[in-house]
Amino acid sequence: MTIAETPEPPYTAVIFTSLRTEGDNGYAAMSVRMEELARRQPGYLGIEAARDGLGITVSYWADDAAAAAWKQVAEHLVAQQRGKEAWYADYRVRVATVTRSYGPDGPR
Repeated sequence: MTIAETPEPPYTAVIFTSLRTEGDNGYAAMSVRMEELARRQPGYLGIEAARDGLGITVSYWADDAAAAAWKQVAEHLVAQQRGKEAWYADYRVRVATVTRSYGPDGPR
């Protein structure tokens, strides 16, 4: 995985933090599918994810409307329901506007 290449701010970040239940129960396949599907959505900018007990996935969107539209994609709604029923012991979703972004080469 690489660090997402994002444009100059502002843009929207959706931060999904989760604690998984035991077992896969189709999670890995659905995770791959959701990433593929998200990439095709209008306003998608990138994604970053890490899991070591606590999972954190950040998806980046051109604006809040694009992020909200992704939440309503039919196949994503199915995955959200499955997550509540089988995959997550707990989770939080946080939506933020990125106002600054910088790295070793300075601001973006």
